[in-house]
Amino acid sequence: MTKGNFAFVLHSHLPYVLSHGRWPHGTDWLCEAAAETYIPILTVLRDLVSDGYSPKLTIGISPVLCEQLTDKSFHEEFNLYLNQKNKAAENDIEEFDRTNQSAMLAVAKYWYDYYSNTLNHFESIDKNILNEFRKLQDEGFLEIITCGATHGYYPLLSRDESLQAQTKGAVKNYHKHFGKRPRGIWLPECAYRPRYNWTPPVPIDSENGSYLRKGSDEFLSENNLDFFIIDSVLLKGGKSTGVYIERFEALKKLWGQFEKEYNPRDEDKEKTPREVYLLASGNDDKKPVAVFSRDPETGALVWSGEHGYPGDGNYLDFHKKRFPGGLRYWAVTSSKADLADKIEYDINRALQRIPENANHFTQMVANLLTEYNQQSEKHGILVAPYDTELFGHWWFEGPLFLKQVLINLCKSQEIELTFLSDYLDDKKPNQIISIPEGSWGQGNHHYIWLNQNTEWTWKYIYEAENKMCQLARFWKNNPDKQDTELEKLFKQAVRELMLMSASDWQFLISTVAAADYAELRVKEHYHDFNKLTEIINKKINNDPIDNEMWQFYQECYERDSLFNEVEIEWFAEVDYPIE
Repeated sequence: MTKGNFAFVLHSHLPYVLSHGRWPHGTDWLCEAAAETYIPILTVLRDLVSDGYSPKLTIGISPVLCEQLTDKSFHEEFNLYLNQKNKAAENDIEEFDRTNQSAMLAVAKYWYDYYSNTLNHFESIDKNILNEFRKLQDEGFLEIITCGATHGYYPLLSRDESLQAQTKGAVKNYHKHFGKRPRGIWLPECAYRPRYNWTPPVPIDSENGSYLRKGSDEFLSENNLDFFIIDSVLLKGGKSTGVYIERFEALKKLWGQFEKEYNPRDEDKEKTPREVYLLASGNDDKKPVAVFSRDPETGALVWSGEHGYPGDGNYLDFHKKRFPGGLRYWAVTSSKADLADKIEYDINRALQRIPENANHFTQMVANLLTEYNQQSEKHGILVAPYDTELFGHWWFEGPLFLKQVLINLCKSQEIELTFLSDYLDDKKPNQIISIPEGSWGQGNHHYIWLNQNTEWTWKYIYEAENKMCQLARFWKNNPDKQDTELEKLFKQAVRELMLMSASDWQFLISTVAAADYAELRVKEHYHDFNKLTEIINKKINNDPIDNEMWQFYQECYERDSLFNEVEIEWFAEVDYPIE
């Protein structure tokens, strides 16, 4: 008899990089993820189905990633990328053979076969990775959830219209690619903010006074979304974020605003990540949205390079690459080993470690669910959410680990695999809770996205949000629907603002992973947005628009041509009572 339910939840996302560089930052990110994560996971799922298993994996695919995977320019870039990798492997094979480096030669031959098979797979599915995920969902083996349209950080965007645009854009884009509505959403960075009187932490002008903001969940309810996922720290409702909040004055002020109005319910004290709850939105007229919580005990086993499975010394090291081809030939060796001390990678030794790691993970899940079942006499759920790119890109052997765990769980007599929507429909939760604002980032608050190094990005975003909302209200109240030129300009301005609002830029700046690239992207989108709004105002005022201006619009459109379903009115849906 089963003791509980288990759900793997993978979140797939990359910022919009098409036409914005290639290497070291740009389309190579997307190509790496496709080659090392998305196609391997498709292969794993198809293998499982062919062997008679029903993997019941939940995977989120952000709208901005959907747009990139279906773009013809990505198809061309990916072909080029795979051929370059094959050429690098050929060169390495020749050198290692000549110099009698047998271990390195074996890995080089592995890479050649790996990229050749990946290219053949890509061609065999008509270069349509996204459609293969859709097929698996249509066949009942996969549940696909959505995400904020461009991965905007919900708690810090200064206008409810922006959150409405992120959410409406997500739902509409999902329907375009998957033919139905999404049931669930991955809030970017698992970041949530409840309803309260909110003042922007980075003030711009008088329009940014204190005003009553809707909670993030209210936008989900309004757009017929049923559930989302939070970090378990938020479920407990405590302030475990003090050290990070104290690092930056704007964060202290933001937390102070929230704390004044946060009144946790008595019943909130007994919340557990083993259950699904309904969230109190602060507006009784809206259907409450369900919230699942990340399991805190199994998480580090998979994502931690220091304490988890990816840190096993036999697995492929992510950081050390061979110049000039960029292929990897070394093992992790030790989480504390310098690059110079890495030993040569042995694929067979690495593969031998997967069953032990997968069995340990499976047993941990079984123990936790059995313990909860014995204590509560309930069939609880253990939700294990991770970034998809962890499996394959960061941890190369990750997809095979995922496959073995799913096999173990399919065979288990104690654990039942489930989709989150199925569990929600079956349990029909009625307990309403409240949770504080926060994220799954460092310190479980906003520090990674709002700090001394990123404050300027929010000034740009807040200024652009206000400007876009003013223009969108003009469009809504004085629409000249025959003016297709004005409509094109408006929609491109919306795209530039939404791309500028992606949470990726602050993350990359704060982690110094690609700070220069992220700063440049924010500035580029800010410049393009402002230039487009200048042209829009000229058009509104019937001033002449010269060829150079139209050429600028065309360049923006060709570079950032995603989301043909975008609507200007999304930024005109809320008028604020400024206090």
